[in-house]
Amino acid sequence: MPSMLSSVRRSLRASVVLANVSLATVLFATPAWSDPSKLEVFPAELARVAAELRDKALAESDAYDFIASLTTEVGPRPAGSVNDRRAVAWAVERLTSYGLEVRTEPVTVPHWVRGKAAGRIVAPYPQHVELVALGGSIGTPEGGIEAEVIEVEGVDALEALEPGAVEGKIVFFNRRMTRHPQGAGYGPAVQARGSGPAKASPLGAVAVIIRSAGTSSHRFGHTGGTRYADGVRKIPAAALSNADADMLERQVATGKPVRFHLELGCRNLPDEMSANVIGEIRGREKPDEIVLLAAHLDSWDLGTGAIDDGAGCAIVSEAARIIAALPQAPRRTLRVFLAANEEFGLSGARAYGELHADQLVNHTAAAESDLGVGKVSILRSRVAPDRMPWVRDLERLLSPLGISHVDTPAFGGADLRPLRPARVPFFDLPQDATLYFDYHHTADDTLDKLDPEDLRQNVAAYVTLAYLLAETETDLGRAPEPEQ
Repeated sequence: MPSMLSSVRRSLRASVVLANVSLATVLFATPAWSDPSKLEVFPAELARVAAELRDKALAESDAYDFIASLTTEVGPRPAGSVNDRRAVAWAVERLTSYGLEVRTEPVTVPHWVRGKAAGRIVAPYPQHVELVALGGSIGTPEGGIEAEVIEVEGVDALEALEPGAVEGKIVFFNRRMTRHPQGAGYGPAVQARGSGPAKASPLGAVAVIIRSAGTSSHRFGHTGGTRYADGVRKIPAAALSNADADMLERQVATGKPVRFHLELGCRNLPDEMSANVIGEIRGREKPDEIVLLAAHLDSWDLGTGAIDDGAGCAIVSEAARIIAALPQAPRRTLRVFLAANEEFGLSGARAYGELHADQLVNHTAAAESDLGVGKVSILRSRVAPDRMPWVRDLERLLSPLGISHVDTPAFGGADLRPLRPARVPFFDLPQDATLYFDYHHTADDTLDKLDPEDLRQNVAAYVTLAYLLAETETDLGRAPEPEQ
């Protein structure tokens, strides 16, 4: 039976590949750059090379091997851990082999250890539940905490409660995350994870449990960082699997008092040294002008960090590898930025902003990959309005990949936040995130969740964007003022 299933899978895969090859043949038979009337500002030669790089990446790529090697030889890479340091060394070696000029820039990162986690509903109907500690949570006292549960949907609902309603209780934040192709449900769902414990503590809560900020129906929790406020008593915090959040919700709905027992063994250790990994192709004419491609090298500890953000690291690194193999370097410097500790405080992003504060005005454009490896179908930009003809030509070069421009401004990604005040032009190529939050921050973030064909499409999109940004003679100027 296993061999038969394998044969069926290979046949299906071959059919998909042949279909994609046939489609690519049709799409690329009359490439957008071949008709000068379809281009507003791109010289034909610039468009021709970009299209060749795009097609090369779509046909073959080293990106899957990049992720397989990282997740096999290093594995999970939480900030401050031994594997965090191993990942830095691994990335330096890998980017060097790609022909980039590589260096590290030191970053101080926190070191939080998860320890054991256990939970159970004690009354009215005893049930074991599956949960994980939130990143940065303190542990419970020896033997755990037991208290009555009070359910609220979110932080706003918590703050609307009568004084004393939370005193001595465990707050259960019960907001479901909605599934969305661009992950739009994540922001509302993640609020309780980020600030819930800090908001519940001053009201007298003894602990917080949240419905996981994720879309999985599997019985495991989704971790992620929480932020304690200065001067506020820290309380333990954990995320229930969605199935067990349903169980707790049903028990609360009976109207009977619900008691919960929580035990967490997590703790904070002294800060450690990590590093941002920087790989560059130095520009042949304008080496001081920088096009930045970002992803983050760290991951949470439950899975192996294949999609978050091993995929992003592979996509931007592979785009740089393909460009590095050209006979001559592009006009501007193309810089790959693999950030330290994005997951638990953006340490690498902050360090980059501080170290390169005087150079941020020389960053001519930036993009980040940190939404898994689903197919890219949209392009977002944040450029001055008079540079939109350049963006429209970019869209024409990306259109054979099934990508079209939308009017929503580019966000740029978490690791690019220090560049926003400098009004660096941003470009987003967000992946289809319909399934991403099934795996996000869970033990299921593993290599088998990646589709190699989707990965190649991502690389094709990023190499097209990166080459055009680094090689174009057009000055994209400064982006509009960022929204608050």
